[in-house]
Amino acid sequence: MTHKTRNFVIASLLILGAGVGTSLVAYYGFPTSAFTAGEGPDELKFLPANATVVAYADVHDVMTSELRQKLRAALPFQGDGQQSFQSQTGINIETDIDRVVFGLTPSTDSGSPSRPSGLVVARGRFDVVRLEAFMRDRGANVEDYKGTRVITAVPQSPQTPDSTGTQPVAPTSRPSISVAFLENGLVALGTSVLVRRAVDLKDGGDSVKMNDDIMNRVRALDTGNVWAVGRFDALTSQANLERGMVANLPAITWFSASGQVDSGLRAMLKAETRDEESANGLRDVIRGFVALARMQTNGRPELQNMLQSIQLGGSGQTVSLSLDLSPQAIDALQNSLQGAGRLRP
Repeated sequence: MTHKTRNFVIASLLILGAGVGTSLVAYYGFPTSAFTAGEGPDELKFLPANATVVAYADVHDVMTSELRQKLRAALPFQGDGQQSFQSQTGINIETDIDRVVFGLTPSTDSGSPSRPSGLVVARGRFDVVRLEAFMRDRGANVEDYKGTRVITAVPQSPQTPDSTGTQPVAPTSRPSISVAFLENGLVALGTSVLVRRAVDLKDGGDSVKMNDDIMNRVRALDTGNVWAVGRFDALTSQANLERGMVANLPAITWFSASGQVDSGLRAMLKAETRDEESANGLRDVIRGFVALARMQTNGRPELQNMLQSIQLGGSGQTVSLSLDLSPQAIDALQNSLQGAGRLRP
């Protein structure tokens, strides 16, 4: 396998894994009842019907999981960013956030041809007065929109000189960001267009629950406390990949990912390709990557066991990749890394 091919494989798998990553980033970056098979969490009704990516995380379930506690002990938190966030907003990410849903929509909703719109709907315990004061102090505006308080922060971009270095050029337009308190314990955060649309959807309307392409894939998910589904091009357009790499990516149309974080870790990734030939090619690429990884971990039984838990499947135009790490396998990995001095005991 050439160096170029290895890079291509790694990039492809990272993008496929971005479904689960989207959810995790959502709850770490801002502020999530557990997901069950069927129609998904109630908060989906606040996402618009034209959403191209939808993700979910049961933050409370993940934060209180045995795996999370092991990771916290092995990788002690450094810095005061979380404490500073709590002191300013009154939100303790560890205990105050129950779950989040996230939606991404086309760039037409953001007013910028290169920037899609995103919306996070978080359920938990929030100090509304403190949050509003925090944003007001930073120049945000507060308004009443259809009986809901909406706080909007308009980004200020400094003007930049033109090519002569003398005349200022108007800054690139960036969408404003808003926060709305949809109901007690439920907050919407995102571009102002989507936050107002979430308010519109409080009393019903064309939400993502009316989007059969998305919802059929949500219904097909394995149960888990993190998941994501969406159009693959919606991810690649945001990955900042080189144009040549994007052209060499497999012909994937849709992706779905789900994971269960408890005492261990179970995850499933699925990719739907344009045709069977593309699916077979993607399987070959993944097989090559796993074979290479096994060669490079020879003599490391704990890593070999982890790779053995990876199962490649699917049929027709669908490719699936599953991972199942038992608590024992995770302990072995942790002990190995600690013994190598890569983690603090």
